[in-house]
Amino acid sequence: MITTSVYDVFCERGFMEQVTDEPQVRDILGNSSVTCYIGFDPTATSLHIGSLVPIMSLAHMQRNGHRPIALVGGGTGLIGDPSGKTEMRQILTKEQIDHNARCLQNQLSRYIDFAQEKALLLNNAHWLTRLNYIEFLRDIGRHFSVNRMLAAESYKMRLEKGLNFIEFNYMLLQAYDFLYLFDNYNCIIQMGGNDQWGNMVAGIELIRRIDGKSAYCMTFPLIATSTGHKMGKTEKGTVWLDAELTPPYDYYQYWINTEDGDVGRFLALFTFLPMKEIEEAKTLAAERLNMAKAVLAFEATKITHGAEAAAEAWRASCRLFHSPPVDEDLFPSSTIPRTPVTGDSSAIPSVTKKREEMAPGISVTDLFCEADLCASRGEAKRLIAQGGLYVQERPVRSIEERIGLEAMNDRGEIHLRKGKKKHFIVFVR
Repeated sequence: MITTSVYDVFCERGFMEQVTDEPQVRDILGNSSVTCYIGFDPTATSLHIGSLVPIMSLAHMQRNGHRPIALVGGGTGLIGDPSGKTEMRQILTKEQIDHNARCLQNQLSRYIDFAQEKALLLNNAHWLTRLNYIEFLRDIGRHFSVNRMLAAESYKMRLEKGLNFIEFNYMLLQAYDFLYLFDNYNCIIQMGGNDQWGNMVAGIELIRRIDGKSAYCMTFPLIATSTGHKMGKTEKGTVWLDAELTPPYDYYQYWINTEDGDVGRFLALFTFLPMKEIEEAKTLAAERLNMAKAVLAFEATKITHGAEAAAEAWRASCRLFHSPPVDEDLFPSSTIPRTPVTGDSSAIPSVTKKREEMAPGISVTDLFCEADLCASRGEAKRLIAQGGLYVQERPVRSIEERIGLEAMNDRGEIHLRKGKKKHFIVFVR
C-alpha cells in the first residue's frame, strides 16, 4: 500500500540527480507498488560508506510500499565496471567473486527486509554465466551502436588511456541485467550512482527494442563533503560497513567528525529521522550542532551495526570527549541514549598488557606504533617533536621516554592520544 510518494522523499532528502520521464516516474511511484533494483559490485568482501546512498534508497523504496531488488554482480564482477575508473580494475577469480558476493548478500540484509519476498537478493552470475556468446551477440549485441557507446561518460574518460575490450562489454551486460529483471521479476526501475547513467539508459533502450515496453531509471549524486573530499575516505583509508574492517567505534567517529556544513545533508541522506527535525538541525550552532553530530553518528551506526554497538560507541565517545547528553527536546525521534554517561570504554580501541610486561616500561614510540596510532617510529618521532602525541592527556616530550606502571590511572588504564581525535587505551592487568 502506497502512503507517501517515495519520489517526494528522494527529492526532499537530496537523493535525486537524474531521472528519465520524470512526470511518469513520479506518477508511478505515487500511485502503484513497483519493483526496482540496484546493482552492487562484489570487488571486496564489504561495501563501504560510498555505497550508502544507493543502499538507503532501496530501504526508502521498501518503507514506502515498493519491492527492491539488491543485485549482487557476481557475473559482471568477472568483467569489471569501467565507470568512474581511470584504469582497468583488477580481474578477480570466480572463487573470489563468489566469496565476496556471499559476504555482500549477508551485509545488505541489515538494511533491507528480505523476509517473505518483501525484497529480493539476486546474483547476476545465475544468468550471465550461462549465456552463449554467439547467441548473445546475435540477440543482444545487434541492438547497440558502437558510436553511442563511445559517447558514454563511462567510456569517454577511459579512451585516452585505453579501454580494454572486456570492459567494453560491460554496458551490454548491465543492460541485459535490466532486461532479465524486467522480464522475470517485473522490475521497471533501475537506480544507482550518477556514473551509471549511460548503462541504465542502455538497458531502457534494450527493453524498448526487444519487448516494446517502457522502463525507467533514476540516479543519485556521488557524495563529497562540503570541502570537496571524497565520501568515506580518511587518513586510515576506506570506511567499511563490515565491523571487522571498520569497528563500530571508528565508524561512529567518522560520522561525529562530520564537517559543520554537511550535518543537515548527511542526516537527510543517512538516517531515517523526520525531515522536520533535520531542518531544525540546520539552524543549530556550537554545542547544539555537536549534539546534532552525535545524533547523526548514533543513528548511522545503529543502522549499520545495531543499537547496542551504537550505544557503546556513543558512551565511549562521550567519555573521551566529555560530551554532555543530548538535549531531551533535540531530535525526539532519535533513540540515542538520554541518560548520563556511565564511563564505558569497551568500544574504544584497546589492548590488555600484564603488569610484569609494563613494569620496566615500554618505549613510547613502540607503544604508539603497537596501538596503530603511528604507522612507524619515524612518524612517532615527528609527532612527538610537533607535540601531537599524549599519554594521559600529557604531551610526550621526548622520544627516549618509556611508559610504565607509573602512567596508569586509578582504573589501571593508560590513555594514549594522537592529535585531537585518535584514542587508544592500554589496560594493565
